[in-house]
Amino acid sequence: MAGFGFIPNDSNDPNDPENNRPDFEAMMRQMQEQMKAQFEQLGINPVGFVNPFTTLFSQAGTGSEKGKEEVLSISAARDTAKKFVTAQGLKPITTKELAVVESAFQISEVWLDEALTFPATNIAPTMATRLDWVDQTMSGWHKTIEPLAAGLSSAISELLDQAMKAQAGETPDGQPPIEMITTMLRSFISTMIATQLGQSIGTLASSVTGAHDVGLSLMDPAHPVVIPENIENWANELEIPKSEVFIYHALREGAVARLFANNPWLVSYIQSAIVEYGKGIHIDIDAIQRQAQSAFENMQQNMEENMSFALDNGIFTPEESPAQKIALAKLETVLALIDGWTDEVTALAAGDRLPSIEQLRETLRRRRASAAPAQQLFSSMLGLQVSPKLTREASAFWKKIREVKSIAERDQIWSGLLPTAEDLLDPEKFLKSTSIPDDLSGLL
Repeated sequence: MAGFGFIPNDSNDPNDPENNRPDFEAMMRQMQEQMKAQFEQLGINPVGFVNPFTTLFSQAGTGSEKGKEEVLSISAARDTAKKFVTAQGLKPITTKELAVVESAFQISEVWLDEALTFPATNIAPTMATRLDWVDQTMSGWHKTIEPLAAGLSSAISELLDQAMKAQAGETPDGQPPIEMITTMLRSFISTMIATQLGQSIGTLASSVTGAHDVGLSLMDPAHPVVIPENIENWANELEIPKSEVFIYHALREGAVARLFANNPWLVSYIQSAIVEYGKGIHIDIDAIQRQAQSAFENMQQNMEENMSFALDNGIFTPEESPAQKIALAKLETVLALIDGWTDEVTALAAGDRLPSIEQLRETLRRRRASAAPAQQLFSSMLGLQVSPKLTREASAFWKKIREVKSIAERDQIWSGLLPTAEDLLDPEKFLKSTSIPDDLSGLL
């Protein structure tokens, strides 16, 4: 990428301090244009890029103007994701793959009926190309990640409001006016997050095996969808009949789709954790001013280096508030519970009918430990690390509940109070704490 810099005012009198003071308005305009050019070079439509100086006071004037802004551009995220997928080459679903997937789903749906209590989804299982997967799940991704964009937008709005109130104050020499910075950030925030989300989705499209492989409800209504190309690649690295690999992934996809379809509150539960996290986002304006000043002084650095440096140094990183720690723990635990339950149900459904079931489970565990789909996404967007150990503990927890009680009582837990990370280590204690005794006379 071409570098960018800022051109100070021409000065007829170099000894005049007023003429030596940087023209921040010109700098910010030039920065905006160069950032737009950089995004366009990447093939990304710079949606929402506006001149921060034509909207500076109108945005500060009324809350209604702020409400008109798009918090997270779904079109920018979709375009970016599709460009990533297209760059890797598009492969249609073959007639052979169609037959293999249909057979795998026919078998898996029958086996799942024996291994869990949730009925099949109202929509029959289907298959998709990588590009189809992007289209079909984009609305779900947008709904999931939008609270983060809203949190950032809210934080920037607060800064702008504070800047307008303090407008009478004098900006220190050598630092850009705070209102310029906050206005520009609000102008770019939608595209910044949408681009990062699109890149993450585009990368995931080459590895996910189904619509629910990430452990999120991305389809409305939820129903099983697999990606034959990615399952085929998964199978190529194993000395296992491909028919077994396809049945295994059909079982996993079918199980988690049934879980979401029959427990719609679970979607809200996950969303609420992300919302709580987003509410706690705080932007360090002092850090932004320092970084901006550094960028102005060092004209040789290119845009990509500046933005990377700013992000790496925590400008957009939320403070570790207690509420955010609770939200992240809640999110990590529920994702582990979903993945662990899916593993337990799949193993039970397969039984000894899939000779390679344990090898398939172990292969998945190893891949999850190094590059789990949910971890890839949430690590980049939230800094969340979904522990493989927690997922293993969750799988053992669900299995123990089923062995001590029954399949029905295992699945009934989803309609009540979910176990914590500590509960996973002692399933029987959890059962005792949530059970209602037959004889309630002792409580009177």
